[in-house]
Amino acid sequence: MAETTPEAKLLSGELWNEFCDALKTAGQQVLAEGVPGDALTRAEGYRYLTRLLRLSLEKQIEFSDAQHPQFYSLSHETAKIGNDNPDNFYQNCAVDGRFEYRIRGNRGSVDYLSIETKAGSFAGQGDMAPTGHIELEELDVDADGNFELMVSAREYSGNWLPMTEASDNLLVRQTFRDRARERRAELSIECLNPARDAVLQPAEFAQQLQAVVPFVSGTAGLFHQWMQVFSAHINQLPPNEQSMCLRAGGDPSIYYHNSYWQLASDEALVVEFTPPRQCRTWNLQLSNYWMESLDYRYHRVCVNKHSAVPEADGSVRIVIAGKNPGQNYPNWLDTAGHSNGAMLLRYVEAQDKPPISTRVVKLAALAG
Repeated sequence: MAETTPEAKLLSGELWNEFCDALKTAGQQVLAEGVPGDALTRAEGYRYLTRLLRLSLEKQIEFSDAQHPQFYSLSHETAKIGNDNPDNFYQNCAVDGRFEYRIRGNRGSVDYLSIETKAGSFAGQGDMAPTGHIELEELDVDADGNFELMVSAREYSGNWLPMTEASDNLLVRQTFRDRARERRAELSIECLNPARDAVLQPAEFAQQLQAVVPFVSGTAGLFHQWMQVFSAHINQLPPNEQSMCLRAGGDPSIYYHNSYWQLASDEALVVEFTPPRQCRTWNLQLSNYWMESLDYRYHRVCVNKHSAVPEADGSVRIVIAGKNPGQNYPNWLDTAGHSNGAMLLRYVEAQDKPPISTRVVKLAALAG
């Protein structure tokens, strides 16, 4: 009887054929029930799969060695996941709860930084809730902004980020007030007790290749399911079930209002609220149906506590539309050619969570 181990299938070529077949099947996500049928959403859906494939190859293969770890990014300008924050710089890293690590860094000038250990992924393994969480203010940092941080299941005194034996990845969030003017934190990581050299192992590579497409399908499937849930409150911004966000990798210091927006070309969505009295920062962003932030390199798709122009009473009015409604509405967010998508209002370290009002109006009415 022929061997059917992943390594044997790799050597025979069967594993590569299975990989290609699974990738072909992943394309069904774009045609799933409930996905808008407009050309832009379909095109972005297939582009989304290519982006997820690129990210998954990095996660599962190029940066998967937990004994010789390196930081990389699973969300950035040209590959995005789960309403990625345009005000954030994200970093990820493979770890293993059975080993110990040291992170060396300089805090830069970034306003908010959190580092979490997690167990699981969007492919369905684990729920991605934090197994350890630490923020910049909790770190002992020297006068030049330098620090060291131990990461381990065994407790350390001083700067220590907990893991469990099941922990298998790190997530770093750096949140900017003004991305163009602030200097992000610089981080490096080393495993203190690796058990082997950094040499490609055929059996391990076979297992890594098998994990690539499940990440693509699992990520696309998860956030399609979310959008179906959000379709119950289109053009509204109720709070999420916060545990749902944590299970998908959310930060416990952030309070989330994920939702679904949909507008005709002559319509605008007006969002009004009074920001929390105590809140490190907040922002409202626009994304496409696939929950990728709209292209913030070329369009204003996000407004935050520091960039918003408040009303005289301290409230904030944000107008979401495909055309600029004029100078009376400085907090305009551009739908960038889209007729529908996701949106997210997040509060970071907020002491209260005020209600949010939304209404759809005609653009002409705003101009009048």
